[in-house]
Amino acid sequence: MIEEAPLAAHARDALAARLDGATLRRAPASIAAVTYRGRVVAVCADGEPRLDGRPTTEKTIFRIASMSKSFLAATALALRDDGLLDLHAPATDYVPELVAARFDGSPVALTLDDLLSNRGGLSEDNPWGDAHLGVSRAHMAAVVAAGLTLASSPGTEYQYSNLGISLIGRAIESVTGRPVEDVVRERMLDPLNLRHTRPSADLYGEGADLAAGFRTFDDGSTFAAEPFVGSGALACIGSLFSTVHDVARWAHFLGSAFDDPSTDNAATDGATADGAVLSAASRRELQTARTLIPIGSKPPGRELDGIGYGYGLVVEHDRRFGRIVQHAGGLPGFSSHMRWQTATGIGVIVYGNSDAFGAGAVAADVLADVLTRVDAPAFVVRPWPETVAAARRIDELIAEGRPLSDAAGLLTDNVLRDVPVDVRERRLAAALAEVGAVRADAVPFTERIVAAPDRSALRWVVPCVRGTLVCDVHLVGLHEPLVQEFAIRVADAGGRKPRDESARVTDHHLVALD
Repeated sequence: MIEEAPLAAHARDALAARLDGATLRRAPASIAAVTYRGRVVAVCADGEPRLDGRPTTEKTIFRIASMSKSFLAATALALRDDGLLDLHAPATDYVPELVAARFDGSPVALTLDDLLSNRGGLSEDNPWGDAHLGVSRAHMAAVVAAGLTLASSPGTEYQYSNLGISLIGRAIESVTGRPVEDVVRERMLDPLNLRHTRPSADLYGEGADLAAGFRTFDDGSTFAAEPFVGSGALACIGSLFSTVHDVARWAHFLGSAFDDPSTDNAATDGATADGAVLSAASRRELQTARTLIPIGSKPPGRELDGIGYGYGLVVEHDRRFGRIVQHAGGLPGFSSHMRWQTATGIGVIVYGNSDAFGAGAVAADVLADVLTRVDAPAFVVRPWPETVAAARRIDELIAEGRPLSDAAGLLTDNVLRDVPVDVRERRLAAALAEVGAVRADAVPFTERIVAAPDRSALRWVVPCVRGTLVCDVHLVGLHEPLVQEFAIRVADAGGRKPRDESARVTDHHLVALD
């Protein structure tokens, strides 16, 4: 679908356009990479990661901070799939200390699902979490046992809680009897060959190309060294170090779960290496919004229809490009971000070794620019055969001037009752009076398909002598799917949408007829 050579050229241009001097000066070292289905296709490495004269390369290792949460979440789902964790059981089954949690003075019932999707009611805690990343498990157990005060009722609203998600790590340790870092490595890092991704700086050999952390309080005029925050009880939510190549593979492992969900089954999924690590269905769970995040201020140059938190990942629904999955990482001395579009597998990874770098804004701008340059589809839809057959039949009736009632065998009982046949015929006659007769030289039906919201619906156009008709069908998924709605309307000047219809993400869906 995407040709890699033109993509790489567009990616280099997008990186060059965004990574100006004002951006790069905010960190001693940075790296930004555009990825495609697990491979780095363009990269810009800048500066010196330790201010020692050695330049940043695409193999330089940066701390990725809260990007670590996606690895923790994937591990939790793998254990869930093996029957070791129940995300909807009381969290006290795995972390007994949580019995002391209170909302408005009353006990609460928390689940691992609440905690992993950031709707457990615990207040946002980034500054506190950063400072406590390295504390001992015994200390953190005592903190939880002393009682946690919730800011909202569990399950009702989004609040980003490092402490809450760290308790998923304690649950994993409870059912495995092993440090969560070891379980993540054995379940995710080793099977996926992520050899440069580790939870602590001291796990890299002497002389490793490891970026040091720095802080600036004058927009990059000067930098002060910032020691690594330790790796302790909260390490599972923010301690990982990695390279752009490892995270490119990780992003593809997750994003490829959307390649063609219609072919999923236990046999084929388990037969693949990725499916053996974590099924495609479970990977999609990670990347499906579970907790609404208020959009707030509009991102510059982008329109979002919605945003939510999945499991260890943020899910955006972009009005032009569809599902964008992302997560930021930030610790004193580091700023990181990863994001990818599931429809194409194009992604962007950005690291900087200063918490003032703003990796998230850079990654968002670069990905939007690259997707625009390649005219990326927002989603790939493979309609049901019944959807295509029903649309084709209605198209034939229009072209032959036959009554729409001839399609009655394809319709549910409500269709000709909701809009009677005589009304439909009058409306079609009025539309044809405006646009003229159907052109006899129209291209084949499949070449006139312009969009599909999902597998049950299809939009196509009918060229006429003075304009165009836009036709839509929507089927209901019975054992034998039937048309529950269809409409025929005059197209706007662009010839692909009905007049007065607002822009929709479905306008940019790619229809694949297998």
